[in-house]
Amino acid sequence: MIFAACSSPSNVNSANSNANPVSDSAPPEAKIVRFGYQKSLILLKAKGVLEKRFAPEGKSVEWIEFPAGPQLLEAMNVGSIDFGHVGESPPIFAQAAGAALTYVAGIAPSPAGSAILVPENSSIKQLSDLKGKKIAFQKGSSAHLLLVQALQKGGVQYSEIEPKYLPPSDARAAFVKGSVDAWVIWDPFYAAAQEATKARVLVDGTGINKQGGYYLGTRKFVTENPQIVKTILEEIQKLEEWSQQHREEVAQTLAPVLGIDLATMQKATSRRSFGVVPIDDNLINLQQQVADTYYQLKLIPKQVNVRDAVLTKEQYAAFSPKV
Repeated sequence: MIFAACSSPSNVNSANSNANPVSDSAPPEAKIVRFGYQKSLILLKAKGVLEKRFAPEGKSVEWIEFPAGPQLLEAMNVGSIDFGHVGESPPIFAQAAGAALTYVAGIAPSPAGSAILVPENSSIKQLSDLKGKKIAFQKGSSAHLLLVQALQKGGVQYSEIEPKYLPPSDARAAFVKGSVDAWVIWDPFYAAAQEATKARVLVDGTGINKQGGYYLGTRKFVTENPQIVKTILEEIQKLEEWSQQHREEVAQTLAPVLGIDLATMQKATSRRSFGVVPIDDNLINLQQQVADTYYQLKLIPKQVNVRDAVLTKEQYAAFSPKV
């Protein structure tokens, strides 16, 4: 939703060591930042903080909304956007497809903000009951990983379920119609579904999810515009700190923008974690485990090396704001 500063990682090595650091001969900075976002980042857009910061510099922000992370990174891969945020899974699928993306910062995990939902009167009572069931979720999203991890916890093989790959709106429709047995989803869709469909939470991500998502950009944009990236991080750091202390105001701001009632928005905001973690070896190793899991399940066509999308310590330092 919102994020704070990314401090300079202490020990990060990039497999792309030939990425050129910014020099005096670098091309001019971009005048328009094409920012891909999902509904979970809409507070940043609603507050207009980036526009206010960039206006005196003659720069502007173009916002492009996506239903989920995979679609956002597809757009990034073809050059339609410069910057965006996604869960931990989309970058893995994008890298496997040959996308040239770059990790900018990690998002603090909000494990309670995602869940596996079942109808209120469903016979599914525990994770092992998912065997043989039709389960809706966005392929290659954070919901995909939550499901994979939950199935492992419940002793169910991924091959023993019937996945239904659907974006959030279509998945909700299928869930309401009863054409699927369960739905894996994240906030604010999760909170809205809880209220509107009286869905029962089979399990949320607490104790399962170890990481959040990521902020990413095209390698060209990030390496050529470190000052712009730094400005983005600085402005959202301020918004992050404010949001941490003003959750009620966050909910009041977002409810009408998202068309969600205040009580539902308060629920989603209450289980949201605020913050960003630096791209360091620990985060890279966690992300590599995600990549290895998808490869072992044959959900991606080739092995992914996460470090191929990581910058050098010096490049991260160039846009990490002082805290």
